[in-house]
Amino acid sequence: MKMFNPSRLLHIDGAVVLVLALFGYWMTQGNWWVFALLLFAPDLSMLGYLGGARTGAAVYNVVHMYLLPAMLLVVSILLANLWMTHGAMIWFAHIGIDRLLGYGLKYPTAFKDTHFQRL
Repeated sequence: MKMFNPSRLLHIDGAVVLVLALFGYWMTQGNWWVFALLLFAPDLSMLGYLGGARTGAAVYNVVHMYLLPAMLLVVSILLANLWMTHGAMIWFAHIGIDRLLGYGLKYPTAFKDTHFQRL
């Protein structure tokens, strides 16, 4: 069944993360100008590709997996730091957009080789 195609599920997963991040940002009354300004900041990790495909993939993947924004969110809650919470929500939203559009984690062979497929 096409509905249960793993690639389609990854797109849906990204949409869910994006919606939850937007909702969390809205609920914590984040500044939408800051959101717009920082939304694509994680893509600066593509500069890692200046060091070659292997280094680029490693840097890109570390920044584009859910672990670091989840850790930031936990720390922000423990410290009651709303700025950190907003940063985590923006970061989650970025990853959600990437997954929704089919930009996945990278293999060390080339930028276009992702866990979705070859772009």
